[in-house]
Amino acid sequence: MASSTARPMTGGERKVIFASSLGTVFEWYDFYLYGSLAPIIAKQFFSGLDAGAAFIFALLAFAAGFIVRPFGALVFGRLGDMIGRKYTFLVTILIMGLSTFVVGVLPNYAAIGWAAPIILIALRMLQGLALGGEYGGAATYVAEHAPHGKRGAYTAWIQTTATLGLFLSLMVILGTRTFVGEDAFNNWGWRVPFILSILLLAVSVWIRLSMNESPAFKKMKDEGRTSKAPLTESFGQWKNLKIVILALVGLTAGQAVVWYTGQFYALFFMTQALKVDGATANILVALSLLIGTPFFLVFGSLSDKIGRKPIIMAGCLIAALTYFPLFNALTVAANPDLAQAQRNVPVTVVVDAAQCSFQGSPIAREVDFRSSCDIAKRTLAQAAVNYTVVEAPAGTVASVKLGATEIASLNATLTPDGNAFDAASKAGIATFKKNVAAAVKAAGYPAKADPAKVDKPMVVAILTLLVIYVTMVYGPIAAMLVELFPTRIRYTSMSLPYHIGNGWFGGLLPATGLAIVAQTGNMYNGLWYPIIFAAITFVIGTLFIRETKDVDIYRDD
Repeated sequence: MASSTARPMTGGERKVIFASSLGTVFEWYDFYLYGSLAPIIAKQFFSGLDAGAAFIFALLAFAAGFIVRPFGALVFGRLGDMIGRKYTFLVTILIMGLSTFVVGVLPNYAAIGWAAPIILIALRMLQGLALGGEYGGAATYVAEHAPHGKRGAYTAWIQTTATLGLFLSLMVILGTRTFVGEDAFNNWGWRVPFILSILLLAVSVWIRLSMNESPAFKKMKDEGRTSKAPLTESFGQWKNLKIVILALVGLTAGQAVVWYTGQFYALFFMTQALKVDGATANILVALSLLIGTPFFLVFGSLSDKIGRKPIIMAGCLIAALTYFPLFNALTVAANPDLAQAQRNVPVTVVVDAAQCSFQGSPIAREVDFRSSCDIAKRTLAQAAVNYTVVEAPAGTVASVKLGATEIASLNATLTPDGNAFDAASKAGIATFKKNVAAAVKAAGYPAKADPAKVDKPMVVAILTLLVIYVTMVYGPIAAMLVELFPTRIRYTSMSLPYHIGNGWFGGLLPATGLAIVAQTGNMYNGLWYPIIFAAITFVIGTLFIRETKDVDIYRDD
């Protein structure tokens, strides 16, 4: 039963919630600039590695911000439950905004060497800590202002902020790219969106200072019922810890992988595997976000009527069942020449498996891949060519086959210091790559997607469907997480499973998926990661998570 204090919202409270959501949009903008610019970040800060390893390492640096998010949840969740939601908001936005600005002025690898990526990763970790304290506070704050029976609808506005922040980052990137030109943007223009964040920081701080404290927290504080040890209460007592674990496995893990597949992995897939130019890919993704974002509000409001659980579980199940056909359709629509070449002239690598190293290693140097298998796989991966592996007898020198054409690879040798290939190996590798490139071109594999042949309406339709999956799992989840936990430890308890799910399971998706692709040679195999976790969440959530839409969020236990 709802408490009598859970009254309908006033106009002033709506204004405060709008301000809270707007500030959160800016914070997501800061966080996602890095992900949107990952290919350029790889060239600017990880140029000491070969191209494939540099991109994977750039994604791992992106993931570093996600990895520390649970620790931010613990630190700021504890503060939010002890001293209040409002001032915790202010601290998180300051850390996020300043860290983002510094990325914009940070010298690159060419200027200061390995200090550049080290500082970059440290800044990403600061961003992650800040975001770890942001979401739980925003969701809690809005839910505690919302009238009973409307929490799904009101918290859905907070759910739009991540997508709107991503949309804003893409628009600023696109505008800068168009204004300064592609060459200048790749050289220095990429810094502009980071530097502009200082203006957003000023607006966000003003917004946060104008906010009032949550009525639920204020009432509890006035009555002297705030938690003295929210971490102990949340995770030291089995009755609460059990709910935290179930919320992670049965809700946020699946929600996270669906979110990052629909809004980030799809972007990377288009630019890296399908070779769509960055500007076009950003526009198409931005259009899908614009079309799909209202569905956060649709599913949030619907969850007030039919429940949170059935919508989230349906989103996980549908995503797991349809990702493979949807990404196949995306290939046909975005790069039909590539799809046709893959059908007509499939590429195989004939190898002795014992000679093959792990291709997805982010710390390997070019010289670490010197067997004939490694050189063959590396050449195809760097050219973004899809292939299958055929195992050969021990000692076989690897070869690449395209239809009737077969090109033998080679085993390279190093210079005495072990830091470079010797002259003969360099020449042999260069010849092999040249021959493979010629054969790939002759087989009809395009160097990049032909802009005139990109079926833009179909691409937008597919990307929008992926975004709608996101809205199904993400729209109702803030309300559900708030409703799972009592007021006195809500900020702490809901923040940890949310940020482990989104920070670890979701944040590691792009790097893990692309590492799987690099290892297996199949550009679709990275989808197994989100499919498996979405399926696990569907099963665990269906069996063990209770429906929450009718609970009293003013309760203390």
